Amino acid sequence: MNKAGFSGKPQNSSNDLGDDIPVAVRDTPDATPKIWLQPRIILIGGITGFVLLALISGFLFFLTAPKKTADSQRLPATFAPPTPAASNNSSDTVLGHFPYPEAPESELVTISANRGIRMRKAAAQKFEEMVAVARGAGVILVPISGFRSVKDQEQLFFNVGAQRNQTPAERAALSAPPGHSEHHTGYAVDVGDGAVPATNLQTNFDKTKAYQWLQANAARFSFEMSFPKDNIQGVSYEPWHWRFVGDRDSLEMFYKARNLKPAKLPQ
Repeated sequence: MNKAGFSGKPQNSSNDLGDDIPVAVRDTPDATPKIWLQPRIILIGGITGFVLLALISGFLFFLTAPKKTADSQRLPATFAPPTPAASNNSSDTVLGHFPYPEAPESELVTISANRGIRMRKAAAQKFEEMVAVARGAGVILVPISGFRSVKDQEQLFFNVGAQRNQTPAERAALSAPPGHSEHHTGYAVDVGDGAVPATNLQTNFDKTKAYQWLQANAARFSFEMSFPKDNIQGVSYEPWHWRFVGDRDSLEMFYKARNLKPAKLPQ
């Protein structure tokens, strides 16, 4: 016998067996949230990787970069390319004159047999060629002085200076101290005009035909005037004094003299 309100059939009999599963468990998960999260995960991962790569690169650069030390900081002030120093305060000079070696005897030949004037072989050959060409033009070039030893220069410098009551500085304006004369080299020669001998070793030699011819033609034979007016060595004007610069040895020997700053003699 059935009690009131009680049925023999189970309630909700119209539902299948699946109805016994709780709704929270039975609901199908929504795929939309997963699809929405994937781009964010990729973006965050990329940014994180970039930051890590930057940090690693910075660390490696710090390890391998050269360290700045106190020495390197001082480098620009203490290390500079050396520049040639040519001044009359150089220890090489004496009263504006550079030292020159004596030419070896084996290198000297005679250019004037009657006066015993000698020059180095290369210079002598060119000088004699120059004399011959000048003579063909009606100009007589006469050698007055060529090679002089240090001993000869010592006598000339001190004895003549004493006779003329000149100080060494005053004498140096006219003649080089011993050991500092271009005549020691065998490349220098004093030239006169055979037609006007009174102008020998005088500044008015520059009025002669010989001087004018030398000015126009000496370079063809590799000769140049050593002491023109207002020369950089402060030596008195010597239009008669010429030097040979026609080979490597002579050119190197006179290089310093060409680049010397003007000498100032003591007052």
